[in-house]
Amino acid sequence: MTAHASIQPPRSPVRLEEALELLSQPGWLPLAGGTDVFPAHVGRPIAQPLLDLSRIDGLRGQGRMTDAAGRAWWRIGALETWSAVRDAPLPPGMEALVQAALEVGGRQIQNQGTLGGNLCNASPAADGVPVLLALDAEVELRSRAGSRRLPLAEFVLGNRRTALAPGELLVAIDLPLGSPRARSQFLKLGHRRYLVISIAMVAVSVDIDARDRLARCTIAVGACSAAARRLPRLEEQLLGLPPSQAAGAAASALASGEAVALLAPLSPIDDVRGTAGYRREAVRELIGRAIAMACATPDGAA
Repeated sequence: MTAHASIQPPRSPVRLEEALELLSQPGWLPLAGGTDVFPAHVGRPIAQPLLDLSRIDGLRGQGRMTDAAGRAWWRIGALETWSAVRDAPLPPGMEALVQAALEVGGRQIQNQGTLGGNLCNASPAADGVPVLLALDAEVELRSRAGSRRLPLAEFVLGNRRTALAPGELLVAIDLPLGSPRARSQFLKLGHRRYLVISIAMVAVSVDIDARDRLARCTIAVGACSAAARRLPRLEEQLLGLPPSQAAGAAASALASGEAVALLAPLSPIDDVRGTAGYRREAVRELIGRAIAMACATPDGAA
């Protein structure tokens, strides 16, 4: 007999209620696409019974929803793959989500990996986190005891740490819908174009009002702290500006004595992909480019 002989066999429920019932018992390891779980166990056995979620159709799909307060959201099931997001007819303002989907590994990973798995894995270099932060995402968590919602910033807590309580599953990601003039941009820096872990990432989301001013501006940075972070002080400085002035204003601010305070939420490290100093300089450049691209007049627009 081996030390692993007592591990329960994998279970693959078809109903969410069955999965939550199993998860209420300690020890189960939820498995979505497996693109993070299996590489993390190369060379060693998985010491927990697997709870395969892939047959629960209720955790798939995406579309518009309205909450009890009348707010409009775009809801994405936690088991939606990056390919499904990439190919979906997303609302205005979610271009960055498609751009990030194209950067998540190769096509095989995009076909298998899920948004929910990406968030729950909580890697500092997860491509999906800065984009969803910039889009003001909220997550729905569910257990046998009920459900709760959290802003994404309160869900991803740090390197491989989330706010999931025992017995909870992430079941959906909700993105508030903006105006038809909403736009977004995602940029990722790596040592090559594809199939690379990020050195730095920036996601920008803007919405433009009838006076041609920024009514909304969010900036999120990934791979430069234990979890992706927003830059609220810089965001505030850009609100109310004409889109054509936003990138220049951001560049000026980040080249001034304010830069340290504006980038204070970040805590980049030195590693094999780049130094902390290089990451800070890269972020400044990426922010300017991403804002300029998000604020550019779409082709054919007046």
